[in-house]
Amino acid sequence: MNSQRILATIDCVELARLRERYPHRPNARKINAYEDAAYWIDINVERAQDLWLDCAPPLRILDLGCGAGYFLYVCRFFGHEGLGFDTDEEPLFRGTTELLNVRRVIARIEPRVPLPDLDEKFDLITAHRVCFHRIGRAENGAWVEWTPADWKFFINDVRTRFMKRAGRLLLEFHPRRDGSSFFTDELRACFLSEGARIFRSKALLATDPAEHPRFKQTR
Repeated sequence: MNSQRILATIDCVELARLRERYPHRPNARKINAYEDAAYWIDINVERAQDLWLDCAPPLRILDLGCGAGYFLYVCRFFGHEGLGFDTDEEPLFRGTTELLNVRRVIARIEPRVPLPDLDEKFDLITAHRVCFHRIGRAENGAWVEWTPADWKFFINDVRTRFMKRAGRLLLEFHPRRDGSSFFTDELRACFLSEGARIFRSKALLATDPAEHPRFKQTR
């Protein structure tokens, strides 16, 4: 099984040392679950297989919000080259990406601000469990999020500057606090207008949907 073979390549002793070095902080975000390599390797093998990365020719992949780096580590096992993109606020993520030898760019994604120039384009750009669109909290505790105009700016920036001609962009979202889909009617209309294929909690976009047969809309 791919998951077991990949897990066997990770130094679990060093992962345990990272857990001791960066213990869970009370009231902090529960990031230390990322030390559970077996769980996250399983999750990311499934993600890679959903994108056919286990049988695709070598690709250049950019992972936005790469976290601990497990997705790109799995992608490398399948023969792909990857670059992570994230902030550097979590020491555990820093330690884990270093352990897994996952390259990453340190930067923050802001609404209507172009991403920093990376001097290359990618076959696939991913963002799993997207959080960068959350920009604050309202008085009722609900997240203040990007508007459709913010999303259009982001998608256009990524498409024109970072995606190869036959590139793909996959965005995976958390459900809302009440269990409903991230895709409100307004957001669904926004993503569909950009040529997205929406399924489950994900939106899949092509550089040019008209040139990519997998992106024909069935509405």
